[in-house]
Formats: sequence, C-alpha cells, structure tokens
Amino acid sequence: MQPTAVTEEQRFLDAALARQAQILRQIEQEIGDAAQERTEAVRVRGLQQRHKEILRAQDGLIFGRLDALDGVVRHIGRLGVREGDEDAEPLVLDWRAPAARAFYTATPVDPQGQARRRHVRTSGATVLDVNDEPLDGGAQTDLVGEGALLAALGQRRTGQMSTAIATLQREQDDIIRADASGPLIVQGGPGTGKTVVALHRVAYLLFTYSQISEQAVLVLGPSARFLDYIAQVLPALGETAVVSATCDTLLPGVVVGREESRRVSEIKGRGLWQSALQAHVASLQPVERDLTVRWEGEEYTLGTAQALRASLPGRSYHAARAVFTEHVHRLLTDAVVHRREAIMASMEDGFEDILSGLDRKKGAEQDVGPATRASSQDVDGTLSEDEVEELRDRISASPQVTDAVVQWWPSLDAGEVLRELLEDASRLTFLPAGEAALVAAEPSGWASSDIPLLDAVADLLGDVAVERLQGEFVADRARRQRGWIYGHVVVDEAQELSEMQWQMVVRRCPARSITAVGDIDQAEASHQHTSWAQAVESSFGERWSAAELTICYRTPSEVMDLTAPVLQKAGSHNTPPRAVRSSGVAPWQKTVDAQDLPTAVKNAVQELQHRWAGGTVGVVAPAARLAELTAAAPTDVPCLSAPQAKGLEWDAALVVDPDGIAAEPRGWNGLYVALTRCTQELGQIVLG
Repeated sequence: MQPTAVTEEQRFLDAALARQAQILRQIEQEIGDAAQERTEAVRVRGLQQRHKEILRAQDGLIFGRLDALDGVVRHIGRLGVREGDEDAEPLVLDWRAPAARAFYTATPVDPQGQARRRHVRTSGATVLDVNDEPLDGGAQTDLVGEGALLAALGQRRTGQMSTAIATLQREQDDIIRADASGPLIVQGGPGTGKTVVALHRVAYLLFTYSQISEQAVLVLGPSARFLDYIAQVLPALGETAVVSATCDTLLPGVVVGREESRRVSEIKGRGLWQSALQAHVASLQPVERDLTVRWEGEEYTLGTAQALRASLPGRSYHAARAVFTEHVHRLLTDAVVHRREAIMASMEDGFEDILSGLDRKKGAEQDVGPATRASSQDVDGTLSEDEVEELRDRISASPQVTDAVVQWWPSLDAGEVLRELLEDASRLTFLPAGEAALVAAEPSGWASSDIPLLDAVADLLGDVAVERLQGEFVADRARRQRGWIYGHVVVDEAQELSEMQWQMVVRRCPARSITAVGDIDQAEASHQHTSWAQAVESSFGERWSAAELTICYRTPSEVMDLTAPVLQKAGSHNTPPRAVRSSGVAPWQKTVDAQDLPTAVKNAVQELQHRWAGGTVGVVAPAARLAELTAAAPTDVPCLSAPQAKGLEWDAALVVDPDGIAAEPRGWNGLYVALTRCTQELGQIVLG
C-alpha cells in the first residue's frame, strides 16, 4: 500500500467521475431535446446507446496509468473521458486507443518510451490500492504487471467472468488488436485466457471500426450456461452492439427438442450436405410451362419461359419467385393492354365506317360545300401511361392473380422441405445406404445437428423481410433476423463446430471477418477433426491466419503437471501451455466403492466449500452419474459432464470417476477439460 499514491489516484478518480457525470447530464439533455423532433429518431437512438455504455462502464472507470519518460502522464480506463475542451488530451484514455497499447506491451527490455506502469485497483468510487511497475530496468519477466496479474488470479471466483482489461498480457493484446479482415484461429490450452481475449477483441473492434459497430458482432458460445458466465463482460466494457447465442439458438423461433446419437450427429455435420441441399432446393424450382391467369372474366395464357430464366440466376428460391411474380404482373398487364387496344381498334374501324356513310348521305342531301368530317374524329384506343400503371397496380394486388402464381410457383417452408428430405432415405443418395437409413430413422423434432441444415435450407429458400422497429438498437434488430449480416463473428470453443456449423458462421459474415478461439485438444464433438486445418478447411480452405496463446494463467502448475499423460492419450500434437503460477495446494485423490460414491462426493464438496469460502466449487463427472451426484451435492454446486464444464472455472474442482470420463467418446479430451477447471485446488474421487 502506498498512501500518497492512493490519495493521488483518489483525487484523479473523483475528478474523472465528476466529469463523467457531467457528460451523462449533457447526453440526457440532448436526448430530451432531440426527442422533440420525430426526424431525430436515429440520433436519439445513438445517444441512448452511448448513455447506456457509460453507465455500464462506470465501475472500475480507471484501472491504470502510464508515466512516460518525457513526463507525460496518461490514465487508462474502460471508456475514454474527454475534457470540456474538445482539443485537449482525454482526461481518461480508452484502453482500446492506440496510445494506450503500451500499457499492455511495454517491458523493461522494451519500455516503448515509458518510465512506469501503474495498476490502480478500485471498488466503485474508491481507490483501494496501487501497484507500480518500473519500466526503466530491473527484474526481467515475460508477464506485464506481474503483481497485479497474480493478485487478480488469486481472487475468489464469483460464478461470472469479469473483465481483464487491467491485466491483459502482451500475447493476448497482440491477438486483441490483430487485423480483422479475415479468419483468425486462436489455439490456446486451458487457462490461457481464450475467452478473455475473444471478448476484449470484440470491444476493441467495436471501438476501432465504425462499420463493425453499425452491423453488430455475433458471439457464439458452446452453451447457455457459458453465455450466462460471460454475460457481464461486454456490458462492463461499455459495449451493447453484440448478440450472444449458441449454434442451437441462432434461428429465431426454432428450438432443439431432442438428443440424437453421436453417429447421426457426425453424419449430419459433414460439409457435403451444403451442395446436397443446394441441389435439392434447386430441384424444387418450377419447370418451364405456360401460366394461365383469369382477369376480369377472361383468360390469358402467358409464355413464362423467358421470365423464369431471367428470375433464377444467383437468387434464392423465394427471391427468384418474387422477381418472377413481377415479370408475371408485367406480362399480364401487357396482355390485357394489347387485348383492349385490339378491341378498341376494331371498334374504331367499325365506327368510322358508320360515320363515313353518314357523311356521304348528309353531303348528298345538302349538295353544298365540301363534306365535313367533324363528327368522325379518330377514337384513340391507346391507354395512357397512367392508365397502364393503374392497371398494373390492380393486377399486383389481385388475390386471383396471386393464387395463380402460387399454384405455378408455391412458397415453401424450410422446416417442411428439410423434413421431407430427411425422412426419405431414397432422397439421401449422397450418403451411403446404411447412413441414409440411419438418418431417415430418426424421430421427429429438431436435434442440434439439424439446425445447420435448417439454416442452409432457409438461406437457399430466402427469408421474408423483417420490419425495422422505430428506435430499435442494432443488436435487437440483428437478433430477430436469421439472415442478418454481422460486422464480425467471434466463436468460442470453436473446436466443437462441425463443418455445417462453420457454414452457419460464414453465412452470417460472408466477408469472413471471424475470430475463432479454442483448444483442439479439448474437442469432444462427434466429428473427427484433430487439427484446425481439418476443422476449417471446408469453409476457409487455406485462407486463414493462426495465433497461439502459450501461457496458462488460470490453472496452477500443480494441476498442469498432471496433464501431459492425458494429452498424450488424447493424441495431442500441441505443446501444453506453460503455467505461470502455483497455488501451493497439491492435487489429491480418494478411492471409494461405487455404493459410497454419493456420500463421498457430498462430504468432499462440503470440505472444499469450507476451504474456499466466498469462492466457487464445481463437480465434473461422467454423464451417466450426473443424476445421482446432483441429488447428493449441495444445490449451489454445479454437477456437470466434461462438455458442459468446458469454458467454466471454479476455485476448486472435484473430478469424479476420471476413468469413467476417459471411457466416454473422445474421453481423454474430456478428462483434460475436467482436470483443468480449477484456479486453486483439484480433487479426484476414483472408484476402487
């Protein structure tokens, strides 16, 4: 504790919070003024979003300071706080600003013009402590702000991930600020901060690129539990233009309602379904034939071959249908106009013959002067442009015409189209006969592996336009639309995605501005990918960049020392991350009989809760044992399978029946996950 430094930082924090409050009042005034004008809706929405961002980022507004060799002092915070003078240096520098980068990358070896880095720990409006790190020489370490980092890692877990902007490390910051023009695949073992990096990268990109902010960012996680765990990170960083989902929840209104075998899941996850579904939807398009339409009591037969061919290229089924419908309206309008003008022309010829006869008779009777034609003016049978346009509008609005087009080219439902395909093995000719039979034998209802197939069919058919609601934030609008195109997509636990799930990701960001983080050694999905190249080849080919996180911050060295044999049995080709901290607690193991297992788990959990009071405890076990263990454990302690525990962390983890976990499909990968969930203590209960 440095009382003088704490007092100094407290004065600065007070000033920054006062200025922030002033900015909030100004925004509130602007919102009130702008709301008076209906044309200001877009501006009001932007002001409201900024107001929300500031409120969410107030706790921990300042967390760092850089003292440069030239005497310039900059405070680093969650959000930038500007001075009243717009031309002045910011009072607080946003952590994402280029000038703030030295806070994460400067070292005594490479001080980057800095003399000192200061970490400021706060609680609300109070400065609790500061930690100064000289950058002009001294001890060498590959950790940035080692004291602050280790203090943060040693704190109790709360059950929700918190921000790490005060303790980001250089290799993490390099990934956060990496170019976003193409796919970036980040390999990182347990405890390397993959999720922290991914979420802070979202905040950085939204701050740096206005186009990404305007289109929103999609964050895909492995489970609803995981999304709950990370839910507070981006709001705390002041970001709202973000949609969080799992692959199972990406389709509005579609719910996964059943489990399926790993075998069927693997079959449905293969990339070959994309071309197969394209061919199937193409086969549903109508063939060339005439269309007969009834209009005002008369039938018109339209030759639609040319209209059909003009509608199809490069368009989805329903988009092509919409273009075709417009062609039909034009063809029918032309046909009606042509028929009317022909009738009017024949009537005019007959009428002029009658008038001509009358003129001759009148001339003979009067026998004076030339014959007059005043009563035989041309009857113009041509419709005006306005009359033709009015006719086309009536045709477009006609239910009778609409019904005729629907009969010729029907609208299709994506769910019905996919069900008809999946339930008929004879249509699944792109699969071996045995696999086609397995797929067709599945019960009704959507399984997880059906969602990417359904998404592909919906995309091929085309979506109905979604109405934009007044004053709606971009994230809310994106969340309602299946076909929304995002500015960037982040995928966490990306090693679990099948080839068809990767296709879902690409459809939501055709520009392929994608960040995927994961650990290929923790893969437990039904697909057989054992490398990132295999996992993303069908979507990206060779056009992707790789990065790696090599330092394990979360998992203590005592636990990481146990993982080498497990990784070897999992078939890993990667070097495990290097643990940089020790908890001082040796992992332990207890052997019990199967009938005593629930009681042993209950007692062990209670002991761990007592030792780590104020923190969290979690249980990881084989899926088949979860029911009995959940009943035995305290209600506030989660009992999860290895896949369910992926991405989570607790102060203490109890791994039950590790041999049972290893015996599950891809079980050695699962055991690797289970062993690396703790930040302090690992216990194992094995069956004797």
